[in-house]
Amino acid sequence: MSIVIESLRAIDIIHDHTDSEAIAALVPETPFYWGVDPTAPALHLGNLVPFMLLVRLARAGLRPVVLFGGATAAIGDPSGRSAERPLLEREQIAANIEKMSAQVEKIAERCGLSGVTFVNNGDWTDGVPMLEFLRDVGKHITVNYMLAKDSVKSRLGGDGLSFTEFSYMLLQAYDFWHLSTTMGVRLQIGGADQWGNITAGLELIRKKSPGVVAHAMSVPLLLDSQGRKFGKSTGGGSLWLDPTLSPPFRIHQYLLNTSDDDAVRYLHIFCLWEAEKLAAIIDAQRAAPQERVAQRALADEVVRIVHGDSGVEEARRSASVLFGGSFEGISDGALRNIFADVPSSTLSRAEVLGGSVVDLFVRAGVSPSKGEARRLIEGGGAYINNHRIEATGDQVREETLGRSFLVLRAGKKRYHLVELVG
Repeated sequence: MSIVIESLRAIDIIHDHTDSEAIAALVPETPFYWGVDPTAPALHLGNLVPFMLLVRLARAGLRPVVLFGGATAAIGDPSGRSAERPLLEREQIAANIEKMSAQVEKIAERCGLSGVTFVNNGDWTDGVPMLEFLRDVGKHITVNYMLAKDSVKSRLGGDGLSFTEFSYMLLQAYDFWHLSTTMGVRLQIGGADQWGNITAGLELIRKKSPGVVAHAMSVPLLLDSQGRKFGKSTGGGSLWLDPTLSPPFRIHQYLLNTSDDDAVRYLHIFCLWEAEKLAAIIDAQRAAPQERVAQRALADEVVRIVHGDSGVEEARRSASVLFGGSFEGISDGALRNIFADVPSSTLSRAEVLGGSVVDLFVRAGVSPSKGEARRLIEGGGAYINNHRIEATGDQVREETLGRSFLVLRAGKKRYHLVELVG
């Protein structure tokens, strides 16, 4: 384990930790856990950072436990939030847990992990009388101790912090103590924003279970070279590890567009390759950065971990569309995701069918005038669904309208989506 700790430090996947020598001395098969609140129906790309730490620790011999916060999700974690989270119904939380657990199982399998234990803190929190909880847990954690935590201090101004949110730290601390008592868990891992909650668990274990020594480790909040949070799309939303929410193509493109330095850093964190293979990719990147070897290797491997080989193939085929590839074999849904961020307009099928392609480009707003549209076509720069328009007198045929939309292109990269109605 000591070698593992040093390797984790070397790839910058550790932000904070308690006594590293004591963590390194944990015996094989010692349980450790990572917790996630099911506040959405899917994990997001940022969750993959602590999960890869979980994988590396499991490969080193520790026994992984994944906790889903069936109880804590009903409260709402104030960490990293400027306002209180909307409260979720318990039925929604249960549905989210079912979906998340399926995702984690598949990702763990692709990382070569077996024997992951799943737990739900609702199983030991639901039904605990309030007075019993206050007597047995609340008395061990002082208000002064909680007020000193960043997750609390950052919310004391403005609208403040509800007592519901304030109690979150106690509930997470109780989770750590419960797992240490019932399963022998001796280490909790999580994001840097969870450090206050995690260490509150250490405090509770120290006071309620004298003689039991537990440990903590956190991963950093990954920011790219532009200071943007890792795993956020250009619109600011999360990239989800559910293909119905964020198709493989979106994650693949996000990683392909990372800077050289970020790509190399992310390769170390997310890719579980032998050192020789990793070094060869980095050397190739430095020798010919224009080839973007690191970005392509990173994008392929992360998508493979999340969605499997079929996800990588889908992402590559989708990407080829952006460079003039055929639409054949790609579903309407996949194409809509590919062109989700391009300008769009709506036209009726009746006004498009049989009409001239010149008129189509003008009506859609791709060309400002018929003259400009004709010049674009004559110059070989006008396309419908990635098929070049050969002549200015061409008309839109029935077979062109086989989808619920048309993709117009002017030049190499200027796309426009036309929604067809009626």
